Amino acid sequence: MANHKKTEFAAIDQDISLVAKALSHPARIAIMRILAQHKHFTCGEIVEILPLAQPTVSHHLKELMDARLITVAIDGKKSLYDVNRPTWNRYTIEFENMLSAINNAEQQI
Repeated sequence: MANHKKTEFAAIDQDISLVAKALSHPARIAIMRILAQHKHFTCGEIVEILPLAQPTVSHHLKELMDARLITVAIDGKKSLYDVNRPTWNRYTIEFENMLSAINNAEQQI
């Protein structure tokens, strides 16, 4: 399917797709887990936990920010990352709704 056709789908389906793409790499899932456990973590602190170089972690943080799954606050020279709870909660609910719809349709077959 051509990329330009994405706009023909419901906004929520486009958003879920964006989130799914952002979570499609194990490093990004690991970063989400780390940020869920530690508020206001810097890229350097994440690098200390993961077996990845700083530029790689920065790239993954950017992908998560683009999907609005994390936020960044600037504190002097530090960038502090956190899970964007409202967005995370919204997509968790939407994803559960999608899974329920699929499961319910399967049971009716």
